[in-house]
Amino acid sequence: MPPRPRPRPVDPPTEVIPKVEDDYDEYDDEYDDEYYDDDYYEDEKEALPPESFRRKAVRGVGEALITMGLVVLLFVVYEVYVTDLFSAQKQDEVTAALDSEWNSNTVTPPPADPNRQSQLNLIEGKAFAKMYIPVFGNDWKFSVVEGTTDKHLEIGPGHYKDTAQPGQPGNFSIAGHRVGKGAPFNDLDLLESCNAIVVQTQTQWFVYRVLPMKNEVAGWASSPKAKQPACTGIAPLSTTLGDAYAKTVGQEIVVPTQGEVIAPIPHQTTTTVPPEQQARLLTLTTCHPRFSDKQRLIVHAIETKSYSVADGFVPPEMTEA
Repeated sequence: MPPRPRPRPVDPPTEVIPKVEDDYDEYDDEYDDEYYDDDYYEDEKEALPPESFRRKAVRGVGEALITMGLVVLLFVVYEVYVTDLFSAQKQDEVTAALDSEWNSNTVTPPPADPNRQSQLNLIEGKAFAKMYIPVFGNDWKFSVVEGTTDKHLEIGPGHYKDTAQPGQPGNFSIAGHRVGKGAPFNDLDLLESCNAIVVQTQTQWFVYRVLPMKNEVAGWASSPKAKQPACTGIAPLSTTLGDAYAKTVGQEIVVPTQGEVIAPIPHQTTTTVPPEQQARLLTLTTCHPRFSDKQRLIVHAIETKSYSVADGFVPPEMTEA
């Protein structure tokens, strides 16, 4: 007889674990209310001692100085770098206009008599010549405009009105900025005696050379420098032209009110020397020291040679370094 099947066990019913009520948040809120009372912190803040007037003043002064320093820094950046960009653009524009004028105009050749120089038609704010200082490098070249106001000097070196023209007897005088606005005369203090300064007009090249410095005048004739080829024809003017030129040396520093440095004979407001007997001088002026206008740095040079402008011709002095 087959065995009887064993009865299957009955599974007990599944117990459902009741959900535990989470009263942590409530506890936390109560804890916060108890231990993080806003009034507590307000009381703690009020307990801090008040800031003294002296401390406030020191802090205010410090903040003001920092602000002023930033303003000064921005001003220096603007004057030294930003204005250079603006001036370079203006210089390019007047140079392009001058080149266009020279290329389109037919001019009368310069007079054969070296004592008679053609008169240039000078127009305020307009370029009429180009200037080169070879010892400053091949890229040092500026167009010279008529006038010396701030507006003119933002363009480049400016010619003092009523002073001589290039190559004429008297004092061809030019001003230029030393810092910012192109800074054409930034390195003017580095010029030495006999260094060449070349000026080009539409018809002629004029070569000027820096005169002996004040400390070189006494022993110039016997000095080794006087025997250098670049110094041929250069000598203290007091020994060649007399006492009227005794104060005319290669470099000097004066105060801004000493306008006599650009007189036909420098430092001579009245003279009996006839114009045709006056030296053909070039005078460059700029501020001194850098970043200041308390004084003026002056460089005097004298014409030593001139050449007629011709296609492809460049004066040999342009290669001097």
